[in-house]
Amino acid sequence: MVLQPLSSVYTDQFENLDKHTQWGIDFLERYSKFVKERLEIEQTYAKQLRNLVKKYCPKRSKDDEPRFSSCVSFYSILNELNDYAGQREVVAEEMGHKVYGELMRYSQDLKSERKQHLQEGRKAQQYLDQCWKQMDNSKKKFERECKEAEKSQISYDRLDNDINATKSEVEKAKSQLYLRTHSADESKNEYAAQLQNFNGEQWKHFNVAIPQIFKNLQDMDERRTVKLGETYRSFADVERRVVPIISKCLEGMVTAAKAVDQRKDSAIVVESFKSGFEPPGDYPFEDYSQNLSRTGSDNTISTPKNEGGVKPDPKHSISKTAKNKLWLFGKKPKAPSLEDFSHLPPEQRRKRLQARIDELSKELQKEVDQRDALNKMKDVYEKNPQMGDPQSLQPKISETMCNMEKLRSEIHKNESWLSEVEGKVSTRGDRRPSADVNHHASHGRESPEGSYTDVPNQEHRSPPHQPDPRQAHQPDEFDDEFDDDDPLPVIGHCKALYSFSGQNEGTLLMKENEVLYIIEEDKGDGWTRARKQSGEEGYVPTSYVEIAMEKNSKGAVTYI
Repeated sequence: MVLQPLSSVYTDQFENLDKHTQWGIDFLERYSKFVKERLEIEQTYAKQLRNLVKKYCPKRSKDDEPRFSSCVSFYSILNELNDYAGQREVVAEEMGHKVYGELMRYSQDLKSERKQHLQEGRKAQQYLDQCWKQMDNSKKKFERECKEAEKSQISYDRLDNDINATKSEVEKAKSQLYLRTHSADESKNEYAAQLQNFNGEQWKHFNVAIPQIFKNLQDMDERRTVKLGETYRSFADVERRVVPIISKCLEGMVTAAKAVDQRKDSAIVVESFKSGFEPPGDYPFEDYSQNLSRTGSDNTISTPKNEGGVKPDPKHSISKTAKNKLWLFGKKPKAPSLEDFSHLPPEQRRKRLQARIDELSKELQKEVDQRDALNKMKDVYEKNPQMGDPQSLQPKISETMCNMEKLRSEIHKNESWLSEVEGKVSTRGDRRPSADVNHHASHGRESPEGSYTDVPNQEHRSPPHQPDPRQAHQPDEFDDEFDDDDPLPVIGHCKALYSFSGQNEGTLLMKENEVLYIIEEDKGDGWTRARKQSGEEGYVPTSYVEIAMEKNSKGAVTYI
């Protein structure tokens, strides 16, 4: 009977552990694949959301900006949705980095560790099997030697008892018995040594090596389980971290929904399409039966005649051409030049002209600022020739002055159209050289370089005050100066030493250390007219500012 080593008892368990650890790694990779597909879904979802937002929120010009609250709210919802899509992208990115990437790296490490432990187990098993084979071979050899010694013993006993056997035969059999017995003893010793060595190695195998390997595999599997739990938690934490931001996005959508105001939208529609036309008058009765003879009874209904022979009011006479002009929805007039917006209703025309004037005024202010900067640079070059040639700036200054004149001309033209729409006489451009404002007409001329000289009125002027509403349309010197069509030139700079509230009409709010442009000196009443960098003008107390005048501000100032 061939004995099997005791290590074979644990072989099946070792194979089972091999299968179990392989299943654990397969499960880990399966979960990794799940996370990868999930983050791909998030990426696709975010991309589709962004495409949806881009589709319904295209790039638009300034004129196409939404005005209705419903449209503004919708675009706000689209912006919030775009932010929401960004959070979905964050989820996908975090899942890819902290979950999927971590799982893939850990899976590779786990495979390497498992392979190492299994190789150690197989090596230990192979070494024990080798020891068992050596012991088994020595055992079989001892068994053979014992059998041969028994045969030699029988042969020697037979010859020794045989009276016919010669002495040499007996001696030979005795010598053979001695050799076999000696070999059996050596085999016995060798077998005993191998058996002792195998028992020692087997004890180490089952009490030290295999338990340690099994413990390593157990630790590895437990760490795999812990890692799965950590990635499950990370998977949820990724979602949980973006929940506050997503909640804000949803709150923004709700806020945008609450901002929808039907009354405001209706007011915008009314303001947009308000024409300014007067409602048509009553249609007069046109009597075509005046030349017919009256033969009917007194009860016949007749057309009432005009008392006193008064002729019908010519305002109420209707002709085919007049009928078409009574109401907005009649025949369209011939399309005039679009530059003055005369094809629009009065109210819409007024708005468009005002918007154009504001835009041209902003462009003019830019040119003015550029001209002032160039003049300052020119002064610096004149004082410090090593820094640059002052004449090199003259072409740019001339070009800027030319642009300013063009913009002024455009502003004048549009303001005349605006005055026409508002039903006023366009006299704004004639105020400055008029005798009522300037008593020195000889000084109200333009210089060859495009400058304007003016001698200011020496009358005492009180500080700006809140005007009486009843005198809102009565021109006075103060209002005339602020209604002046051309902005006054910059004649110096000042720095605010104290803050000034500027609560009265015509005064200018300023903060401490704020730098302002001076456009009119103090006339002796304690007020200086200044302009902010934003273009806002008004009066400030002279004692509140520190003034620095330009070099050429005494005799003549540049007209802008």
